[in-house]
Amino acid sequence: MAASGPTKIAWKLQEFVAHAGNVTCLVLGKNSGRLLATGGEDCRVNLWSVSKPNCVMSLTGHNTPVECIQFKDSEELVVAGSRSGSLRIWDLEAAKILRTLSGHKANICSLDFHPFGEFVASGSMDTNVKLWDIRRKGCVMTYKGHTNAVRCLRFSPDGRWIAAAGDDSTVKLWDLSAAKILTEFTDHTGPVNIVEFHPNEYLLASGSSDRTIKFWDLEKFKMVSCTEVESTPVRSILFNPDGCCLYSGSQDSLHVYGWEPPRCFDVLPVNWGRAADLCICSNQLIGASFNQVTVSTFVVDLNRVKKTGSIVQGTVEDEKLFNLPVMKVAALRRNYERPLTTCNRPQSKVKEELENEGKNQSAEEEKDDKESTAEIRNPEEYKEIFQPQNAIARTPPRRTDPFPAPPEDDTTSVKESEKVTPPTEVPSPALKRLQADQLSFHPSAASTPNNRPEAPIIPIAKNEPIGLKAADFLPNNKLADLNDEDAMSQIQKGHDTMCVVLKSRFKNLDTVRAVWTTGDIKTSIDSAVTMNDLAIIVDILNIINLKPALWKLDLCPSIIPPIDKLLQSKYESYVQTGCTSLKLILQRFGLLIADNLVTLPSIGVDITREERHQKCKLCYKQLKNLLPILQSKAGMPGRQGSAFRELQLLMAAFE
Repeated sequence: MAASGPTKIAWKLQEFVAHAGNVTCLVLGKNSGRLLATGGEDCRVNLWSVSKPNCVMSLTGHNTPVECIQFKDSEELVVAGSRSGSLRIWDLEAAKILRTLSGHKANICSLDFHPFGEFVASGSMDTNVKLWDIRRKGCVMTYKGHTNAVRCLRFSPDGRWIAAAGDDSTVKLWDLSAAKILTEFTDHTGPVNIVEFHPNEYLLASGSSDRTIKFWDLEKFKMVSCTEVESTPVRSILFNPDGCCLYSGSQDSLHVYGWEPPRCFDVLPVNWGRAADLCICSNQLIGASFNQVTVSTFVVDLNRVKKTGSIVQGTVEDEKLFNLPVMKVAALRRNYERPLTTCNRPQSKVKEELENEGKNQSAEEEKDDKESTAEIRNPEEYKEIFQPQNAIARTPPRRTDPFPAPPEDDTTSVKESEKVTPPTEVPSPALKRLQADQLSFHPSAASTPNNRPEAPIIPIAKNEPIGLKAADFLPNNKLADLNDEDAMSQIQKGHDTMCVVLKSRFKNLDTVRAVWTTGDIKTSIDSAVTMNDLAIIVDILNIINLKPALWKLDLCPSIIPPIDKLLQSKYESYVQTGCTSLKLILQRFGLLIADNLVTLPSIGVDITREERHQKCKLCYKQLKNLLPILQSKAGMPGRQGSAFRELQLLMAAFE
């Protein structure tokens, strides 16, 4: 039954204890969106039905902790890699082990099934990528080239290529039929954690610990665009099924990106901690995360998330732009050509071949398989998922009904959703010493936006001059009774005043420019601030924002107070500049300010250190004063609200 009142955009679905030891990995079934597999230090793989509390099946056989898991597209097979370098594949329908594969010399870090053929790829800390033939139970190809662990593998939608991302900050693309490398992308400056192919076009996205997502053209083999730096490393990304946008599961938030041109459509707070995997079902995005022995799942209503628009990232534009119709144009690049025959083989025939060829296993391999079991913990749910009575082709039940969204005023759900999963990133020693009352930044929950009415905003794009009414010049106005000389005098009223204002502004800008040309940016900023003219501040900030390298900690104490005024301005262009500047300050100096809030004991006198401590302490107080403004504007609709919510998330780094 649909809720009678407003419902939440994002909410926690469930939280449960998944393993006897710490959870090490998890994966969501992309086909149904209702199946979840977890791996743990207890060497088990447990299967769960999303939103159900009980384990459906527990798979054993590994002798070392499970490091990664992956479902086959049809979700009838699951493969798990362990710390010892071995792979095990289970048939979930038959509830038994299908294959045990060995060959890697170190931890298995990544896995992926071929979309059509009976192959699986594995990447390891031994820097190799191996392609395995499930039917013949052997490695058919080893791809070398990475110099560090291979963290993610993905087959292209047509099954002809495989992309590998590694800790060596590179993404390599191999052609399977030619058994050679096609290209290597080296523009990331940190380990690459995740890669995803566009569902239709020749486009690849990669997320890295350098906190950016890069998009690559697979026809020209060059970078298309790059997102702005996020607050934390990028570890989970997912294209929308129709390919219109890309979702990034950031720390406690969801970002929605476009790539041509690069832009962020929406930012939504979601208290999932560090999202480990994402999938989409019934126009809802399902996200899963883990912390120690517990696993949490979250739901985001994609009907209320902006996926298109003409908003370039880093700007705040008029809400009307989002309502423009989306033009359907020809694809910018070629689409994948999927084979029509390979994927149509009956699954029963494939299984028969696997079983027949499995009879030729060695004694050692047979022993490994005998040690592997598939224990059905919940027979009713197992039969419902893996053995549907009226299904022609095996698949988990397609539940078209989405998960019901709880109402916004549901206090129980709010409390549940506010149980933020503690981040796995290790905080700095200085942050651990901070008192709870010293840091009081608290971002508002996604489910409880502030609906307080805001002052009218003058948008950037306007069809008529601000403050000028055309009706004043029409014949039926009182001006019609005036002679020409009086009419001109009336029209020019205020002209002299405006000229004085513009001349004064030009003089001030010329003064700032004269100081700027000497290379002393700090003094030019200080002089602009003393002029008490926000237009001057906006002009200078727009220049500095184009070159983030110009930002120094010395500038922050001078520029944060004017940003306070910009965020409260009625002019959208001023708000836009203030948001962009504050975002750059938090991204570049947030951790530095937090680490220097507490003075650590030192030997002797360190004047530089003392000055840095005082600057960081002052910046912290100034940023704290901005928090009420961010909280009051976070509930605004459209791009402005998204910008303020993102700033709130960056502020949360001080906690």
